[in-house]
Amino acid sequence: MGSSSLTTSLHTSTLRSPFVGSLNGFRVSSVAVRRVGFLRKTVECKESRIGKQPIPVPSNVTLTMEGQDLKVKGPLGEMAITYPREVKLEKEDGGILRVRKAVETRRANQMHGLFRTLTDNMVVGVSKGFEKKLQLVGVGYRAMIEGKDIVLNLGFSHPVRMEIPAGLQVNVEENTRITVSGYDRSAIGQFAASIRKWRPPEPYKGKGVKYADEIVRRKEGKAGKKK
Repeated sequence: MGSSSLTTSLHTSTLRSPFVGSLNGFRVSSVAVRRVGFLRKTVECKESRIGKQPIPVPSNVTLTMEGQDLKVKGPLGEMAITYPREVKLEKEDGGILRVRKAVETRRANQMHGLFRTLTDNMVVGVSKGFEKKLQLVGVGYRAMIEGKDIVLNLGFSHPVRMEIPAGLQVNVEENTRITVSGYDRSAIGQFAASIRKWRPPEPYKGKGVKYADEIVRRKEGKAGKKK
């Protein structure tokens, strides 16, 4: 076959492509492209199991509600909180509080359970109070109260002195048992954690400052070389 016949054969060939039409003398078939649609699915937030629980208010607790602000006063103290716009507080008959969502969003669902817990902690705190117990484990480890400070001997070259925050009470029994109590649950937990931080319990002998209900996972020490 000569060069002229080869050229003619190439020009008369048909190229099929879904992307281009006629190009450089080639007969090209085109394919119609359909529009692709996307379906949007609405995400529904389920109601918080904690947030929908009622909050009973004892008779010795006084509530003051102004817009998104709440003040709680009881025999042990007084606390206040400001709610975000995603939630609202409602007072029902029989001395019951309910925290409800103001909008249907994921953030509102998160705030629902959080602020219900914070509100319940305030009501229980000013009426009954909370406490956190710690225990000192170790030879020579002891604690004592001096004025408004707690003094800890934890094996350092000097004793550790910590000022007791306002609104908290700290009692020491048998020089090794510490009880932190008050009406603010968050402040109690923070101060107890600060005490424990000085000497966390180590896993080999269990020496240190631990919570009374804390279980320290023990480790086996290195065994001597077998003969």
